[in-house]
Amino acid sequence: MSGASPPSPPSRRAVVGRRVRKVDGFKLVTGRTAFTDDIALPGLLVGRILASPHAHARIRDIDTRRAKALPGVHAVLTWKDVPRVPHTTAGQAWPEPSPYDTYLLDSKVRFVGDRVAAVAAETRAVAEEALRLIEVDWEVLPPVLDMEHAMDPGTAVIHDEPDATGIRDAARNLAGDIHTHIGDVEAGFRESDLILEREYRTPRQQHAMLEPHIVICWLDADNRLVIRTSTQIPFHVRRQVAMILRIPVSRIRVIKPRIGGGFGGKQEMVLEDLCAALTLASGRPVKLEYSRHEEFFMARTRHPQILRLRMGVKRDGTIVAHHMRVLAATGAYGSHCTTVQGNTGSKVLPLYRAPHLRFDCDVVYLTTPQAGAFRGYGCPQGYFAQESLVDEIAHELGMDPIAFRLKNAIRQGDVDELSAQLGEGKKGLPRTIRSCGLPECLEKGAAAIGWKEQRNGGVRRPGRLLRGVGVATTMQGSGIAGVDFAGAFLKANEDGSFNLQVGATDLGTGSDTVLAQIAAETLGVSLDKILIYSSDTDFTPFDVGAYASSTTIISGGAVKKAAEKVRDDMCCFAAQLLDAPPEDLVCRDNRVFAPGGKSVSMAEVAVHALYKEKTQVMEGASHFNTDSPPPFCATFAEVEVDTETGRVRPVHLVTAVDLGVAINPMQAEGQAEGAVAQGLGYALAEELVLDGRGRPANANFCDYKIFTAKDMPKLTTILVETEEPLGPFGAKSIAEVGINGVAPAVANAAFDATGLRFRRLPIRPDAVLAALGGRR
Repeated sequence: MSGASPPSPPSRRAVVGRRVRKVDGFKLVTGRTAFTDDIALPGLLVGRILASPHAHARIRDIDTRRAKALPGVHAVLTWKDVPRVPHTTAGQAWPEPSPYDTYLLDSKVRFVGDRVAAVAAETRAVAEEALRLIEVDWEVLPPVLDMEHAMDPGTAVIHDEPDATGIRDAARNLAGDIHTHIGDVEAGFRESDLILEREYRTPRQQHAMLEPHIVICWLDADNRLVIRTSTQIPFHVRRQVAMILRIPVSRIRVIKPRIGGGFGGKQEMVLEDLCAALTLASGRPVKLEYSRHEEFFMARTRHPQILRLRMGVKRDGTIVAHHMRVLAATGAYGSHCTTVQGNTGSKVLPLYRAPHLRFDCDVVYLTTPQAGAFRGYGCPQGYFAQESLVDEIAHELGMDPIAFRLKNAIRQGDVDELSAQLGEGKKGLPRTIRSCGLPECLEKGAAAIGWKEQRNGGVRRPGRLLRGVGVATTMQGSGIAGVDFAGAFLKANEDGSFNLQVGATDLGTGSDTVLAQIAAETLGVSLDKILIYSSDTDFTPFDVGAYASSTTIISGGAVKKAAEKVRDDMCCFAAQLLDAPPEDLVCRDNRVFAPGGKSVSMAEVAVHALYKEKTQVMEGASHFNTDSPPPFCATFAEVEVDTETGRVRPVHLVTAVDLGVAINPMQAEGQAEGAVAQGLGYALAEELVLDGRGRPANANFCDYKIFTAKDMPKLTTILVETEEPLGPFGAKSIAEVGINGVAPAVANAAFDATGLRFRRLPIRPDAVLAALGGRR
């Protein structure tokens, strides 16, 4: 029976669309929120990892006797002591599309920082001393550091183990490849009046989250393994650890406390398996964490890519054909290797309505730090290349770059056939564009940056300090079509409050607040009546985790369904008190109203259900989508180029985002601005540099530069609201799309100022000076 009142129009919504404070905001600012390390366990041991000093080597033998004999040491593990189970560390839904090429510990190391052994001891000092006492007999092998030569004949084979699976061609160091097309690109090029072909290069970027990876494990009173971890994927971690350690899922509980940032770096099982193994070996609680130095190269990075793009257009600016070729390095192991690169094609190429598209990609192994998921998930690389090339073509044709984009951009009602072949989602599911605010994003963004007044058109003016403006248009997705799903559970309490249990992971994004808003709006209660508890595999429903910009649309969809069921139940019991049909009742302002104005409080209804009808009002629901609605973004940059120092200084960044309906506009703006900060680092400063032996050269915040609050330019964020039919209350995602356009907008602005194109990231002063020198 339905007691549901129809969805309120935006102007009448009480909670959704409001700038409410985060539900955990007070706890965060007063230091009351517990992060992973904020727990005191008796007998807690300190875990430490012996990291490989070599980029590529085989361990002939390893002697741990002196380490084990050291007082205070409770466990020492090598590959000889643990199960050998091939797996992927990628936090992806089963069956994972990544190769099973990783081991808890192995007799071969494949990058500087790879695991050799692990110890658990009474103190950090004892653990460090134990590591020094481990003797390793090395057979050093040739490193493989250049992605352009990784597949050359005679190159050392990185994965020569016979039990790995899912590798495309291990003998050639080819982790995976992708080849797909729509139409006939060669025929399209023959039809074109202008063809441009360019090459672009993007770097390794480190996530640089505030809280490095950290895990604490212990055995509870029932001898079950408890894993308290800073993760985006608690349920995937449970499944993976169970498989690797060969213990039942039922014997593992994963708890996700508050997280100090993730950005995709924690969409991975990084330390949980090894910490759990140390706990099982020692019988004691163990804490295992990375130092900031270790985080830079022992955790994960963004995939570096070389992109070669060829685009053909008509004289009137119509794009006819586009061919993107990508060479990417996954590093030592292949987690996320084809899905990230698949997104470089599937979420980038379809932005423009070319009838002929082709995408070819090779992903190679190198003996370098492992790449993985990172905010944007392959799109920042692809959009840097595509939006730079589009800008150059518009200039060659004498067209305004905005007009060129509007002429060719995907629009509402279009069907993206390429998404059915590429990306992370279930194959055969094309994406239909049901909402699109991109034209409005471009219009409002252009006005905010002063596009007509500021633009130089690539004509360099005299003077030391040159200013220019640039634009980039991008899209992303909202969850993984046909793959991602989530559950939610709600129950009513006597005082009219409701417990909301979700498996969704709030990693600082504010998803607990957004999900609580969705529940409150659906139930017709104030936000303080929703008590949310998230991410504990024993007590919350399943959720794939916080990634792919999925939480609002997927987890939020589950919350809305569960809340609708609970609302219907409450209306049925309220009908007994109001003597009115349930379908005529309306829930709002913490009460249930009958048509004549008579009402009862939610608390009265809950008490009646519990104590008169002997019924606990409680409902659960699951949700998934067969499509991934894209948010759209127009990014505008104004930069100042110093012709004497080569510095490119961002002056003003405008981000206009179509996010569907903003559940919480204040949080949405924060997401967009955080993405811009990371995007500026990617554009102008950030690169994990390796020396000729594969060792990190700048694994610290002195030498690895990120944008701080002091470095940030003026930011203007514009939320362009559309109504997305697949999202709760019309919402889409916003967390990732804002990072995609920053680098190309900055590069295009630098061209507008200097007349020079920059096709390699980051755009450093030395590269600018070299280009200016060549121009002179």
